[in-house]
Amino acid sequence: MLKNHPLLLQLKKKFQNKIVTVKKIVKKNIQKFNFFNIEKNKKCQVSSTSIENLLSEGNNITSINIKSNKKVIMPLKLVKTSLKEFVGRIQKKNKKIFIIPEYFFLKESIICECTNDLKNKIQSNDWVLAKLLRYKFKKNKFFVAYIIKIIASKKNPLARWLITLAKYNLDDSAPKVKNYNFIVDSKYNRLDLTKLDFITIDNAFTKDIDDAVYITKNFKNEFVLTIAIADPTSYIPYQSELDTIAKNRGFTNYLPGFNVPMLPKELSENLCSLKPGMCRPALVCMVNISNQGNIIEDSIQFNLAWIKSKEKLIYENVSNWLENIGTWKPQSNVIANQIFLLQSLYKVRRQWRKKHTLIYKEKLEYKFNFSKNGEVIKITGVHRRIAHRIIEESMIIANMCAAGILTKKIGFGIYNVHIGYDILNAAQIICILKRYNILVNIKDICNLTSVIKLNKKLNILNNNYLNNRIRKFQAYSEFSITPKPHFGLGVKYYATWTSPIRKYGDMINHRLLKSIITNTSHLSLKRDVVIKISNCKRKNRMAERDISDWLYISYFKKNVNINDIFKGEIIDIFKAGMRICLINNGANAFVPFYLLNFICSKLVYHKNDGIIYEHNKPLYRVSDIIKVSIIDVKEHEKKIIACPFF
Repeated sequence: MLKNHPLLLQLKKKFQNKIVTVKKIVKKNIQKFNFFNIEKNKKCQVSSTSIENLLSEGNNITSINIKSNKKVIMPLKLVKTSLKEFVGRIQKKNKKIFIIPEYFFLKESIICECTNDLKNKIQSNDWVLAKLLRYKFKKNKFFVAYIIKIIASKKNPLARWLITLAKYNLDDSAPKVKNYNFIVDSKYNRLDLTKLDFITIDNAFTKDIDDAVYITKNFKNEFVLTIAIADPTSYIPYQSELDTIAKNRGFTNYLPGFNVPMLPKELSENLCSLKPGMCRPALVCMVNISNQGNIIEDSIQFNLAWIKSKEKLIYENVSNWLENIGTWKPQSNVIANQIFLLQSLYKVRRQWRKKHTLIYKEKLEYKFNFSKNGEVIKITGVHRRIAHRIIEESMIIANMCAAGILTKKIGFGIYNVHIGYDILNAAQIICILKRYNILVNIKDICNLTSVIKLNKKLNILNNNYLNNRIRKFQAYSEFSITPKPHFGLGVKYYATWTSPIRKYGDMINHRLLKSIITNTSHLSLKRDVVIKISNCKRKNRMAERDISDWLYISYFKKNVNINDIFKGEIIDIFKAGMRICLINNGANAFVPFYLLNFICSKLVYHKNDGIIYEHNKPLYRVSDIIKVSIIDVKEHEKKIIACPFF
């Protein structure tokens, strides 16, 4: 009757014109249950009937329906999903196997398929790696997964570490290469430096010792520093099976309480480790430094050598001795003289770097102390002491020398670069600094010399709030195959080569330096190497963050009482509330905005300023130190909830 009425057909056509079909990446917005991100800074509401169809990030063909000026998305077709393989915990019910995903947006049990062999081995609460066979979408009423492998049994004390490594597709043990003969490459002529009094300074339990130092003074009263670095590339041919393994791993993965080596332990902890009294192949840098702390560029020499460390020293012992604490002392005057000379070099280089480069205020480093069962029993904040700083300064010298040689001789390598401030935020940086009578322009922000001068002005002001605001606009450090400045250190070029046992990028630089030393053809580098190393570093950091978050939650659950009081620094302010770093243990706590409103009325937050105002007066600012009480520990969300304490 009314079906073909002209007015009704016109109305239908008008309605359909407001429905747009698009192909978009749809990503769940954690803060709002039924809002999803479809583009940067653009959100859409999801119809209530479609929520379950968009549990994870996925490429979907969707219709965007405009209702009352609000965009509402209706999934039409799933093109692909980012959730392919995932980690989960097993449940057995009525002879069927289900998996509960370790995934924030997917909380329902998923029915599983697996081989008969795995079916017999798997127990309830074991952890497994699985892949999705069928996605819950449209006619498919439920998910179906296939179990790939068992990650850890429910009783394994390292289960959380293994789960996290599997989540990011990272290795969980040292490489094992069958029938591999570790024979040092004999084609190089090496200097015999075994009679020099090299020493190593490391942690008490370090086995992969990769650097040794020897220092003396010449007739000009200049420091003559010799840095010897372990040489794993003398055992690992380029593009060999083991080289490919190291390339794929990128780094030794240092997690709290659990390390995964990049190289086989036979190399990293034995043949390459610079153990005392053992003759080892090394790549050596010799450099003179003036009494004013200047590196004498013409003196820099790189050589291949044999070295023999005279003694392994411990950071804590050396620091105690230099600070007149305890009873430990070096075994001989020769070793004592090495320590004193290294300390003298550290002092002059520190002063030189304060004047010519950048040195940022050191922060506390937090250490988890574990029981035999792998539980955190204590979290301590520690400052790096004098022995750490001595070795760090020597390694900075070595890396600056390597960067200079690589740039001068071949023009490329694996460089650590930092572009300083993000140029996209230049206007905001200039505006913030102007409030403190510091006048800069865009060129100043992009120029290394100008940035060094700027940071010296900021150091004189010693304003924690201003430093926090400016630091927020800093870019992240990167890797590059072409030489670029490192604004974070305030140096023209910087290329690390001092940890080849632990970093594949350092192994590449070793091979390039060897080609310079021997005047032979060098390997070519492509950008994909840098991308691969960067991705490895990113995944390692995410795994470390996840483990740290879990350890903090576990520790607070067992050892911290509700209403316990802590001091914390406000590190971020946003719409939902404030993020606080607890000073005595390094844990991040969250103060929801509704708790602040409960205490104080008429609060207004300014994200760009990092300030919460009450009646137009600043109440809280980033960098403020405040007291908070712990009111809840949310294990599933990995959140410690706190409230300001008055």
